[in-house]
Amino acid sequence: MNFPDEWTQKEYLQNKKKLQKDGVKVILVDTILSSIEKADTTTYNPFELSKEPEGTVFVFYCDTGKATLNRLREYKAKFPMHHCISLKGGRGYWRKNMMVLDDTN
Repeated sequence: MNFPDEWTQKEYLQNKKKLQKDGVKVILVDTILSSIEKADTTTYNPFELSKEPEGTVFVFYCDTGKATLNRLREYKAKFPMHHCISLKGGRGYWRKNMMVLDDTN
């Protein structure tokens, strides 16, 4: 999968579900010490994140998404064996009750 620099919340939820079915871990990373209600987040800790399996996808968020997008190059350099993405809109645009349903064909 080719990863863009940003994912919306909907893209994050859809891609997380798809990638986890393929055995790829997707982690929502809190860079502002303010977790998102009803979301499984991990506090930014470079030492601990570097222990995650190769190919893990880190989705970094801040309040607006601008700071994590600006620092994305730094994150990619720090975690070259992982995929780094910024959450578009950050914590401010997160909808706590949004969910993705399975497609029925």
